[in-house]
Amino acid sequence: MALDGIIILDNNGRPIIQSGFRSTTTAYPLLHIDAVNDALQKAERSADVDPVIYVASYNAANVSSACCHVRVGDLRFLCPVSGDVDPLLAFAFLQTFIDILREYLGTVSAATLRDNFDIVYQLFEETLDTGGHPLTTYSNALRDIVIPPSLLNKLLSVTGTNFNSTINSGFGAGAAIGPFSSPLPWRKTGVRYNNNEIYFDIVEQFKAIVNKNGAVLSSNVHGKIEANAKLSGTPDCSLNFTNPQVLEDCALHPCVRLLRWNRDKILSFVPPDGRFTLMDYTYSSNSLPSPSPAQQSLSSVMPSRTNVALPFTIKAIVELEDSGGSFDVTLTSRYSTHALENVVADMHLGQGAGGIRCSVSRGSGGGGFINAGGSRNMDIFGASSNASWSFDAQRAVLRWEIPIVPPSSSWSMHGSFSTTNRIPRPSHAIRVHFDISSHTYSALKVGQLKVMNAKENYKPFKGIRGRSSGEVEWRW
Repeated sequence: MALDGIIILDNNGRPIIQSGFRSTTTAYPLLHIDAVNDALQKAERSADVDPVIYVASYNAANVSSACCHVRVGDLRFLCPVSGDVDPLLAFAFLQTFIDILREYLGTVSAATLRDNFDIVYQLFEETLDTGGHPLTTYSNALRDIVIPPSLLNKLLSVTGTNFNSTINSGFGAGAAIGPFSSPLPWRKTGVRYNNNEIYFDIVEQFKAIVNKNGAVLSSNVHGKIEANAKLSGTPDCSLNFTNPQVLEDCALHPCVRLLRWNRDKILSFVPPDGRFTLMDYTYSSNSLPSPSPAQQSLSSVMPSRTNVALPFTIKAIVELEDSGGSFDVTLTSRYSTHALENVVADMHLGQGAGGIRCSVSRGSGGGGFINAGGSRNMDIFGASSNASWSFDAQRAVLRWEIPIVPPSSSWSMHGSFSTTNRIPRPSHAIRVHFDISSHTYSALKVGQLKVMNAKENYKPFKGIRGRSSGEVEWRW
């Protein structure tokens, strides 16, 4: 299986840069660009476009193909595939390449790509070979071949100095032996730090769908362990958990010794240098005895659910009339010890909605209401008790933002809207995004973290913390 190439489009659908393609026909990438742009123009929302688009052949001599695409900020990454190729391979490679660009450029945007065309072209050549197979995707190995952009590198390139050869010939920390010299592809040799430290972030995301009665229809928790290692030499790390039974569908970084994990549920690894994702997993709340065959058959046809309590409740009263409607929404935190942060609730009011009149307030101890009005042709804002609301006229979405929702507090938003349609058609759901600091849904606990290094004599600083986010679709 192989990939045909990569195309990066700007927010207007125009190609910025593309890799070399296996196909010798110059029209091949243009067909995929047109297919994606046509699909985006026909769709009401860009999110409605399928991530894999069928592309018909332009003559009988060529076979049909498909275009896998993802959106990143103001850019869209395309990966055409043909033949017997699993689209998941294309998406996995695109995500890896995007992560590499973020590490090299910081922010992935049209401006940063144009400022670093030479770097992006070199990354194309090193990450995807001429046969369309992924080649070098480890950042530690790539940094020895493609030097990250900096003012010093640009000045040296202007003066004609070969900085690559200087580093690979022995100048600089850890690069004295040159690229691909390390026996571990994810870690370069000769790494040195004055302060040795390693940090772990347990990051979990909760997604749920709730009906108008407050019953959870579907819910799941996906987590990952992100690490940042700044350790000298070649350290050997060991990480175990007190409750590993809550982990399911684990995807491990190649540095993890798989046999040790399968046998003892211990993460034993030599870490890459810098930031990396050690493990992805799904939280399983079913740490009970194996279900009966009847229960297994029933669970196979029901939506996936975890026993995670909903962080909040929503009471929504929406009354629709001719050419408009009114709404009254109350959000109440169910947590008693943790605050919800960066709460954003989106409510789609339907095409043609406008004339928004809205009030927001805190249920206990907050100030009064602030009323504001506006027209459909402009965005309008209001604020009260640190909460705010805005209306995106183009998307017809009313957004309610609350920076901090203290434990057990309640917040309200009510107002009215009009519409150019005779019958208003708002979406019967409110989508809420939120963050929670120092909290994990799975309550995954680290038992012990060991860092050993036979050739180096240091005691590294170690840190572990958890943070969570969530997305709940509450139907009314």
